[in-house]
Amino acid sequence: MVIRKLDLYLLPMLSAMYFFNSVDRSNLGNAKTDGMDKDLHFVGEQYSLLILLFYVPNGLLDLPLNMITKKFSAKVTLPGFMLFWGVMAMLQCAAKSFGGLLPIRLLIGAAEAGFFAGTVFYLTLFYTRGELGFRIAIYFGSALLAAAFSGLISYGVFQINDDKIAGWMYLFIIEGGMTVLIALVAFFWLPASPATAWFLTAEEKAAAKARSLRDASGTVNAEFSMKECFQSWKTWKFFPWCVIAFTYPVAFSTTSNFLPQIVARLGYSTVKTNLWTVAPNAVGFVFLLCVTKSSDYFRERTFHIVFALCVSLIGMIILATIDVLHNKGVAYFACFLMAMGSYIPSCLVHSWHNNNNLNENSRAATTGLLVGLSNLGGILSGATFRTEFAPKYIPTLIATACCNGTCICFVLWLGLWMKAENRRRNVAQGRVLKAENVSTEELADGEKSPSWRFFT
Repeated sequence: MVIRKLDLYLLPMLSAMYFFNSVDRSNLGNAKTDGMDKDLHFVGEQYSLLILLFYVPNGLLDLPLNMITKKFSAKVTLPGFMLFWGVMAMLQCAAKSFGGLLPIRLLIGAAEAGFFAGTVFYLTLFYTRGELGFRIAIYFGSALLAAAFSGLISYGVFQINDDKIAGWMYLFIIEGGMTVLIALVAFFWLPASPATAWFLTAEEKAAAKARSLRDASGTVNAEFSMKECFQSWKTWKFFPWCVIAFTYPVAFSTTSNFLPQIVARLGYSTVKTNLWTVAPNAVGFVFLLCVTKSSDYFRERTFHIVFALCVSLIGMIILATIDVLHNKGVAYFACFLMAMGSYIPSCLVHSWHNNNNLNENSRAATTGLLVGLSNLGGILSGATFRTEFAPKYIPTLIATACCNGTCICFVLWLGLWMKAENRRRNVAQGRVLKAENVSTEELADGEKSPSWRFFT
């Protein structure tokens, strides 16, 4: 009953919030197909620069904002971030030039910085380690639906004939306005923790606490501690985590920001281009749920992440090696592969490192840092997606493929080491234990505890 209520009351609201986070982040690509860049007199690489610079505040502010979320509660910070960027998203319609739009995009990037990391940390307070991946996927999967939604609403909005207000302006007004509305509702809807959840009975609150102590945290509702925030950064595993976090999101950024431009390479009109972005994202959402559900069911992260990275890698290789105008069907299929594979690591990577971190303060800081690195990783996509490389964008696809390959190597290194370490401990102790066999409440010393087993 507790899980059912959490799924019913938390996930829909958080998914709606991230849905509009993704809409307001990625609708620049749709606006460009309606001539925003021409209306604002963009020159050279200014469009790519807008996307690239967005990730600077978006990556640098994740860590401090997530620590603020731990300190003051996600109930306050998540709707607050959303309200601010929603207002900024609406103001984009007033921009008259690149110089006018850029500061607004930077402010949106700053406000959105702590949102995904904050929500991932927030979910770890409610769900166990074996439930986390699929729940993050439901929440994060709204990004795929957002891309599909943005394509659909663009399809309709761009057919409005108004001599004074361009279609892309209507797009920003409508989508930003809906963001503000959802933020206001969220202020009153989200609880700070299971102990204060308005939709749980006293017995259910006690059960939620017992669930967390059994398979999530060493202690629950821990007081904010700056010292504890950085305790997991001193081990050798911190380096591969950082490399993984920086490289996996490049494919995600390329897909989410530039899918309309990639589809436009097939030679279709503006209307059809936006419409044809819907199907890859919709299929990608279903694929995301299937893979993350499998990952939670088998309590396995390593090979599921590698599988997803390989799927998007194949899509990029196809797009980089074929003549898309003479092989439109194959090229469109490659767009499906990119959407299917590029979103999954965002869910499973952050589930994985949180699964192996039982301290709430450390989880908040580490999630903030790694999500921040992920956002900074998007800079590489923006830096290589330059107009001079159109229409094939080969350097972009090559750079993204190299990042996927690097990420695969580091995921296998870390995951296979964890699996080997679990086997070593089983042999040394003469018993077979898995991560789910030991209550997290008993693992006060973390990896130093004799019964510790990595969630791999």
